[in-house]
Amino acid sequence: MAAIRLEIVTAERVVYSEEVDILVAPGVDGELGILPSHAPLLTTLKPGEIRIVKDGEETFMSVSGGFLEVLGEKITILADTAEHAEEIDAERAEAALKRAQERVEAASTDMDLELALASMRRSQARLTVSRRRRRDRPMSTGDRQG
Repeated sequence: MAAIRLEIVTAERVVYSEEVDILVAPGVDGELGILPSHAPLLTTLKPGEIRIVKDGEETFMSVSGGFLEVLGEKITILADTAEHAEEIDAERAEAALKRAQERVEAASTDMDLELALASMRRSQARLTVSRRRRRDRPMSTGDRQG
């Protein structure tokens, strides 16, 4: 199967740089599926989950928003933040979600509400990816009950 180069970059680091078979990303108008030989595209991403398929294996990442560009046989994501599932601390993400929900309830202006909702969406995306990692990982001998 043909592949397409995917690079996910934040201000701090290159988060991902490999040939992939499929990318599914959270566009502002819905999920985007990108395959090799995709038409050129430039779009905005919203906070959410990125699904990468490479050699039949799925990898999940959280992205807090940014831009996605498809040009030739290369996909570039410029993200505010992006994390692999194993990098996400679920307890911290839960705490951040709770704080964001409290800020939504206490918002006194439209600006406060919008900022709180954006924070809540980022936290929800991180938790979704973190929970998927725990659900999908194979059980080790120490995880089994019995």
